[in-house]
Amino acid sequence: MIEGLSFFDENIPCLAACPVHTNAGMYVAAIADGDDETAYLSARLPNPFASVCGRVCAAPCEDACRRGQIDQPIAIRALKRFVTEKYGPESENGKKWLEVAAPPAEDKPQSVGIVGGGPAGMSAAHDLRRCGYQVTVYEATDKLGGAMWLGIPEYRLDRDLIRKEINSILDLGIEVHYDTRLGSEVTLDDLRERHDAVFLGIGATLGRGLDIEGHDADGVFKAIEFLINMNRGFDVNIGERVVVIGGGDVAMDAARTALRAAEYARTGVGTRPTEPDSKDQEADSDTMTLTIDAARSAARAGARDVTVISLESAEELPAHHFEVEEAKKEGITFVHRRGPARIITADGSVKGVETIGVLSVFDEDRRFAPKFDESDREVFDTDTVILAIGQAIDLDSLGSAGPEISPRRTIQVDPETGRTSIDGIWSGGDAAKGPRTLIDAIADGRKAAASINAHFGGAPEQEQPGKIVKLEQFHRLDDIYDRIGRVDVPTIPTKRRIGLTVVETGFTEEMARCEAQRCLRCFANILLDTERCVLCALCAEVCPFDLITLVPSEQVEPDRTGGTALLLDENKCIRCALCIERCPVDALSMGVWTGVGVPA
Repeated sequence: MIEGLSFFDENIPCLAACPVHTNAGMYVAAIADGDDETAYLSARLPNPFASVCGRVCAAPCEDACRRGQIDQPIAIRALKRFVTEKYGPESENGKKWLEVAAPPAEDKPQSVGIVGGGPAGMSAAHDLRRCGYQVTVYEATDKLGGAMWLGIPEYRLDRDLIRKEINSILDLGIEVHYDTRLGSEVTLDDLRERHDAVFLGIGATLGRGLDIEGHDADGVFKAIEFLINMNRGFDVNIGERVVVIGGGDVAMDAARTALRAAEYARTGVGTRPTEPDSKDQEADSDTMTLTIDAARSAARAGARDVTVISLESAEELPAHHFEVEEAKKEGITFVHRRGPARIITADGSVKGVETIGVLSVFDEDRRFAPKFDESDREVFDTDTVILAIGQAIDLDSLGSAGPEISPRRTIQVDPETGRTSIDGIWSGGDAAKGPRTLIDAIADGRKAAASINAHFGGAPEQEQPGKIVKLEQFHRLDDIYDRIGRVDVPTIPTKRRIGLTVVETGFTEEMARCEAQRCLRCFANILLDTERCVLCALCAEVCPFDLITLVPSEQVEPDRTGGTALLLDENKCIRCALCIERCPVDALSMGVWTGVGVPA
């Protein structure tokens, strides 16, 4: 995996924001130009779970998108889904990924043990196997996928898609041991004897509770454990009134899943043929932000009244805006700036939650330090309480001779390489960094794989050397580019959101082309030939947004005097190329950087 970005790559906000350095601008532009195959290869090159991310990625690329400074960012995630549906493992052209992720030409003698078949572990396995190492995955359950399968509800992520994406990784020649839990069926010492290196991707599958009165009553659930049980097809009884405590994405998932609990039980989720079935190779196979997804899942299982109670105000919620809006559409109620004081019980069962007012959530340094108003009390009647307040790691499974543990109760690692305190052991994902997003876990797996490869003397990933390619022709935005609004990602109507039907339906071809055309193409750069420039300032005169300025050199470099510097505000430039056309000496041109994230 490429670790360092050149100036040109850093100057592409969507690429720089992506933990795996996906060149989103490149594939969005390719879609706009009708070249969907190149778009898919650009999306798949750095990401073994491109199809999954096209559905459920937290999309930090969209947060960084410069189009968002004009109106709304490009719907990058939905555009990725559009091309993976055409060329990903879920498509009829399901082998296209081999063009950028083929099996190794020859095997290497070293073997690597991967503990945990989640996004971090499988991403590490993917990269290490492609380098030629013998890779064995040890999975605690009977299915691969980790949080993708256990934590993300089926109405957000189709199980057949997970199975196909994982199968494409297994097809590289990876061995899997199912129902093999670290600390019981196998120990860390066993793995160190069997393998030359070990990667620990055990995830954060334990929920955090609250030490308040009534916390152990019947009807109190921890969100992550609730989701795991539901997604594995176990019967979980909830009442008609549900309160979800928390403000993040997992709270939303848990709440919406609870609404669908009857359908989960009826269909036997977790055992259906469309699930990744580890016992049959043919059927084999976001923290992640915790809290608000618990609320949206609770309104379809028989729960008629679902309420999310959060410490944070509406503006402070850690959940993604889209998740909150979807929850509201489905009838979830939000109560802000209140915290749980005690759970009211009768005969050992939940009857209500007494809450206390919140004065503030963060201190002056934006650290979590809530302050409460003891005089402000309010009771909410409920049959079920779902606690979506965080996840923990099963550190006991590491044994007494395990690697060092951080103050946050995670496995202590080098943040760039994933190395632990024990030579030959790496870690990543939630186990090392705490609950984060899917794309962060994938990045951790890839970084650790690169470090393991380097440890054995392997060469870094081969990519084309970056260079600027001058464009003779280039895309021009329409004059009304800033009046073309974002295309909403299609979803099924709220009244049809019953059972396990996937809510997002994806772009049509017409919608994808229209949305992709909104891209400002930040990967294209205005280039200046200083030998030709005569500092006439005509480029500055013609710029429609006054983004080009000529200033004395000492304003840029204090040690240089007597010269003039030509400055361009890259953040606001729309690459209209009027400056290029106006330059009388052809000192300006447009070029594309073919560095990180561009397939050969």
